[in-house]
Amino acid sequence: MTFRILPRAGLAAGVVALSISMTAGAVEAKEPQAALEAALARQPETAPAKNVILFIGDGMGVSTVTAMRILAGQRAGVDGASYDLAFDTMPYGGLVRTYSVDGLVTDSANGASAITTGYRTINGAIGVDGEARRGVCDPARNVPTLAQRAKRELGKAVGVVSTAAITDASPAAFYAHVPARGWQSDVDMPAAAREAGCVDIAAQLVLAPDDIRPDIALGGGLTFFRPEAAGGRRKDGQDLAALWTSRPDSAFVTDRDSLNAAVAEGRDVLGLFADLHIPHEVDRPTAAPQTPTLEEMTRAAITRLAAEPQGYVLLVEGAHIDKAHHAGLLNASLTEGVELSKAVAAAKDMTDPTDTLIIVTADHSHGLAINGGARGDDVLGLIKGPTGAPMLAGDGLPLPILTYSTGPGGPKAGEGRRDLSDVDVTAPDQVRQAGVLLGSAAHTGEDVPAYADGPGAYLVTGSMDQPYLFQVMRHALRLPVKAP
Repeated sequence: MTFRILPRAGLAAGVVALSISMTAGAVEAKEPQAALEAALARQPETAPAKNVILFIGDGMGVSTVTAMRILAGQRAGVDGASYDLAFDTMPYGGLVRTYSVDGLVTDSANGASAITTGYRTINGAIGVDGEARRGVCDPARNVPTLAQRAKRELGKAVGVVSTAAITDASPAAFYAHVPARGWQSDVDMPAAAREAGCVDIAAQLVLAPDDIRPDIALGGGLTFFRPEAAGGRRKDGQDLAALWTSRPDSAFVTDRDSLNAAVAEGRDVLGLFADLHIPHEVDRPTAAPQTPTLEEMTRAAITRLAAEPQGYVLLVEGAHIDKAHHAGLLNASLTEGVELSKAVAAAKDMTDPTDTLIIVTADHSHGLAINGGARGDDVLGLIKGPTGAPMLAGDGLPLPILTYSTGPGGPKAGEGRRDLSDVDVTAPDQVRQAGVLLGSAAHTGEDVPAYADGPGAYLVTGSMDQPYLFQVMRHALRLPVKAP
């Protein structure tokens, strides 16, 4: 097959049409034909799942996945558009509708809670039903999570992994119940909530009864577990990390080596590797070299949980896809997406698709647009014209291949876009251009993708509502529709 770029009359300056000569047409058709044959031979796995692993790429909308894929391929030295991320090869998938009880656009708290509890709630709330009121303590609104039900009703082990604080919205949705996601430590809660019997997220993780407490929890957020006297935020004087280790066969760790040692000993592990969030992967190797990567934490969690004879449920969150998007740090965000793919690849390598259901999805999307670009152009760079020089937009300035709809890279009032002609837009510290200036890039409300493999994966298909993913996992585990 040969490619020729042909000028086309009537097209705007710098725009070309792609002509494809099918001199090797049989080769061109080979991959789609192989995909069809694989689909025809596919047999849905309908047996119960022993294990469930849920991956949440926070903020990982469809355009983000596409950009991640292209970047991963280009970094591997191959064509990015046709490259496969680890979850691209999963046999089942579809689109998931995201919204909250009170908004067209969801935040991570409701988005993750809908997936992990089967109940859509209000933005900012975790592990509560749709009748909850933001910031109002009402334990009657609490609903059990998939992890809590799997441990209590089936005796399965539970793990939660994140590159954010382990008390952040998405990981907390696996084990906590609060009407305000900011209640990460006691000092973050209003006095009325404490008096009404509500407990902060960090305390819920550590002080939960044995029949629902996670067996391994890895991420950041140390400050929410330590008292003020030890450099933390807690005013109640509790050292939750010490309380974790007071239980038999439990370990608290803060670096890669101690994590691996605790897992090798079969301990219940609380690993807190940063005061707040683990550094972005573009910074971690120099800023925190002893901090494990998302892939390493995923491998450690699966190793620990796989030792349990009844099986396990595990949540793994790639949190910084979202956090870097908010800051307009596109290189960092897409790099975090590549790291999530590595973690998914590790999980696939360590598990058996006949007994382990793996679902990869997102809690919400972000306003990332793919504006153009040739197949070989750096996806982090500028759109180029036929001469190789940057193509100019209507304002006479170069346009990046990728831009945000909103964010800190938007133009200030009365000003136009920044001229990027002499700027290295691919650098990790570059704030990506946006259409509208906001201090933090906004979430967007379009559908997000879901990918699945293993027992029950065939049910992940078509257009799905976010709480439906909970039902798929519940059914795969053969949990009853209602908790006892």
